[in-house]
This record gives sequence, C-alpha cells and structure tokens, in this order.
Amino acid sequence: MASVRLIQNRQLDDVATSPLTSSICEPTAAASGNNIFVTGNWFASRSTTGGANFAFVDPFTAFPSAAGGVCCDQVVLYDPSRDIWIWILQYIQTGGSNIFRVAISRGGSFGSWYYWDFSPRALNSAWTDMWFDYPDAAISANHLYITFNAFNSAGRFQRAFVFKLPLDTLRNGTSLGYQWWSTTANGSLRLTQGAMTTMFFASHNGGTTLRVYSWPDGSGTIGSFDVNVSAYSAGPYSAPGPGGAEWLARTDSRITGAWLTGTRAGFMWTAGAGAGRPFPYVKVAVVDTVTRSLTGQPDIWNTSSAFAYPAACPNAQGVVGVSLFFGGGTRHPSHVVGFRDGEAWRLVITSSSTHGPSGGTWGDYLSCKRYQPQTSEWVASGYTLQGGTDRRNVAPQYVRFGIG
Repeated sequence: MASVRLIQNRQLDDVATSPLTSSICEPTAAASGNNIFVTGNWFASRSTTGGANFAFVDPFTAFPSAAGGVCCDQVVLYDPSRDIWIWILQYIQTGGSNIFRVAISRGGSFGSWYYWDFSPRALNSAWTDMWFDYPDAAISANHLYITFNAFNSAGRFQRAFVFKLPLDTLRNGTSLGYQWWSTTANGSLRLTQGAMTTMFFASHNGGTTLRVYSWPDGSGTIGSFDVNVSAYSAGPYSAPGPGGAEWLARTDSRITGAWLTGTRAGFMWTAGAGAGRPFPYVKVAVVDTVTRSLTGQPDIWNTSSAFAYPAACPNAQGVVGVSLFFGGGTRHPSHVVGFRDGEAWRLVITSSSTHGPSGGTWGDYLSCKRYQPQTSEWVASGYTLQGGTDRRNVAPQYVRFGIG
C-alpha cells in the first residue's frame, strides 16, 4: 500500500509574508527546481533556494498602480513547456469596475515581470458597472485559461468569464491576441488541472446537475453537457472545533478542485453533512468526457471531523493529488495533502492549527500543482493558525509531496 511522502513541508514566517496574511488566506504555490513562488490574499513570497528561505514580494508595489490598487485574490502557476511563471492579481473595484493583471516572468529572469491588464469595460464598453472576482487558472498544451466571476457595484452576480491566452505570446511578450467567453447561466467555473489539447471546466447547474464545458485549444467554440450526481447538501456548513470555534461559516458548494486524466475529468466541492456523512465532506464526481457519463463518486469524508476546500491535480502518471483542510470536533483546522491510490484516498496532515479562527472565517481556495521537473510529485499550498487568532498567527504552508 502506497503512502504519502512529505518531501518538503515549510511554514512561511513573517519575513516571508510581511505579514500580510488573513484567515481567508487563499494561498497558491508553484515550483520549478529551486525556484518557488507562493501567493496569498495580500502577500507573495519567492524562494530561489528550494524553500530554504523565502523573500517577501509586495504585490502592492511590485507593479505600477492601476484601478484602486491590488485588492486580494491571486494565483500563481509555472509552465514548464515555455519556462514561464504566471502571476494573476485581482485589483480593487472602483467606480463599479476593476482589472485583473496577468504578469509573466521568464525562468531565466525569475522575479522580473511584464504584464497585461484586463477590464470588463475593455471587453464591452457598456459594462461600466461590472468587476472581476474569484479567479481560477490552468494551462493546457498551448494556452493559459483564466476564469472570473463578475459582479456589479451592488454585489450582485452578473456573469462568469473564461479567458484563453496563447502561451507562446505570453512567453514572447508580444501583442496579446486572445479569446474570451462568458455566461450568465453558471458561475464559479472551475478549470481542470492536467488538460492537454482541450480544457474542461464545470459549474453546478442546479440541484444535483453538473454542467461540464469543453474548449479545445484549436477552436473558438465551447461545448457542454450535463451530468447528474447523487444527492448532497449545499449547506449550512458547520464543524466547530475545540471550544466551539467555527471555521466553516463562509463555506459554500462552489467547485474548488478539478483535474483531467485521459478521458476522465474530476470535480470536487465541499458538501454539507447528510445521511451517512455526520460532518461536511468533499463531494467528488468523475466524468467520462467521451461518453459524457458519471463514472465514480469517491468522496472524501470522516466520522469525527470535516473536510473542506479541496484542490486537485494529476501527476504525470495520472495519479490525482489533493490539498484540502480537515477540522472540527477535537481538531482545529488542519492542512492535509494526499493522493488517490486505487480505490482509496491516502492523506496526511502537514500542519494543525492551535486555534480556530475568530468569526468563523476561513477559505476560500487552495492549490495543488505538479512539481517541476519531478512530475510524479506535487506542490501544494495550505495554512494554519499558530499561537493565536490574529492575522500574525496565520502560517501559510508550502508542501512538496509524492508517493512513498
């Protein structure tokens, strides 16, 4: 029986984060050899020593100012085929609109960035009261795909976007021709990690229906199909830890993990407690993209604590790795990584919190990516609270793991 091998399990300190942290930390991580980049809601951190030490990178001053300045949500990826780092930053909504910025750093000059900005108004001049929020990103063989929700100034959902940017152009830094698509029918579109010539992404479509979209690299046309999954609860969510400290107060059922291996696409989200599931758990749906049918539902659950906020990515051999949280009952929220081994999930705790968050605030997403160049391994992001409930007690986690 295979086990999870923690190759590197590094907690970022105040020097690495400044500490611009929050219990809604939203960390992401990517790595290429000794070069590592980690982002959080308000911080970024870089290592050129394989994680032996990290240097704080200030997202508020790293680039010329735009819109109302950097707001929050960030995502980092590394594309080994072009040897480029991709850093996506969301900016503050002002006057009903904002931008997101896509910054690129070539591997040979890691830490030196050039960038492009995207705004709703640039897509449609009538969209003066629309701003981007809640990013996701994944790469295929030839493109970077980015998703965002869009809201108006009153905070009401307007539509969801998918952007398709050519990786060659991002590497070369030339004039950026790109495609985009939007829908008002579905929100919080989650992209599959591990895609090759076609990007699959999905969203809930009401009740137990999952809507799966496909966008081939070489096409401007998006297809979709619906798949039904077994019944689950979309909340309310609760899993208080020691002393009654709640950490799932802002949790919802948005898909937060997705992957593609061959013709199988998997999607993961947090489901509420229900029959046979005494605590919130991770609902999993695996879909055959050719037959357009559901092939499995290998949920991640526990009888004494909750699982939440999953992220997922396949390694080069098609084994699915995960990064998620585990907490409630006798346990404060803990970060967990692992993989799917045949018919079972093999999981291990990387770090456990000493406290639960004040106000129940936690989330909203994590990351799991392939480690480069050892593509049988993964890198994951997480965080815990250490020694208190102040934001200075938030300890982001960088983890490199494999199959033992």
